[in-house]
Amino acid sequence: MEKCIYCGGRLYRLSDGIGKCAICRKKQSPARIARQKRLIAAFCHEISAKKASKHTGVTYVTAKKFYDRLRHLLLPYLEECYAKNNDKILEYDEYIYLDHIKRRDKRHIFDAHDFLTFDYGGKVYNILMPSLNRYKKGFLDDGLETLYYDEFSKFLKIHRIAMLRSFDNTIVSFWEYFDHFMKKYKGVRSENFIYYLKEAEFKFNHPISERENILQELLWRG
Repeated sequence: MEKCIYCGGRLYRLSDGIGKCAICRKKQSPARIARQKRLIAAFCHEISAKKASKHTGVTYVTAKKFYDRLRHLLLPYLEECYAKNNDKILEYDEYIYLDHIKRRDKRHIFDAHDFLTFDYGGKVYNILMPSLNRYKKGFLDDGLETLYYDEFSKFLKIHRIAMLRSFDNTIVSFWEYFDHFMKKYKGVRSENFIYYLKEAEFKFNHPISERENILQELLWRG
C-alpha cells in the first residue's frame, strides 16, 4: 500500500495516475516523489548535483535548486537539535577557514570564514562569526600585505575563543571532515557559506542510514 508523504495516510491512485491521500486529501505525483527520493539519496551519499542530474533524469539546474532547498531546510532543523541539547556542551573552539583555491595568496586571509564549533554529546554545532572582510580595506590600502598578514595572523591566535579538554576531540575531527568536504566545491560565495557549513554539520552528526529519513521528513511533513 502506498502511503501519503505528508501524513502517512493511505494513497489512492486517480485516473490520471496522480495519488490522493484518503486522510489529508492532498494530491501527489508518484513519479515526482520517486525523483525527489533519488535526489535526496544522492545528496546524502555526497554525489554532486551534476552527477545526480544525470542519474535522475533532471536538468543540472533542477538538481542544484533541489540541493539548495535541502540545505535551507537544514538550518532550522540543526538549530532545533542544538536547542534541545545545549545543556550537554562539552567543549568549544574557534576555526578560521579559507577556501583551498585562495590559500596561496596571503591577501585572501581577510576572505576567511570564522566560526565557533561546539561539541554537545559527541555532535557538533557551528556558529558563523562576523566576516573578517571588514578588516581588508584598511589593511591592504598601503600595499603592506605580507606585514599585515603576519600581524593579523597573530591577532587571530591571541584572540582565539576556546575551551578544550584535549587536542584529540570531536571538534578537531569535524574540522578535518569539513576541510575535506569543501574541497570538491572549489570555493563558494560568502553569502552561501553558512549553508555548506551546516550541510557538513548535518552529515557529520548523522550517518548515511539516518540522513534520508530526516530529509524526507523535513521536505514533506515539515
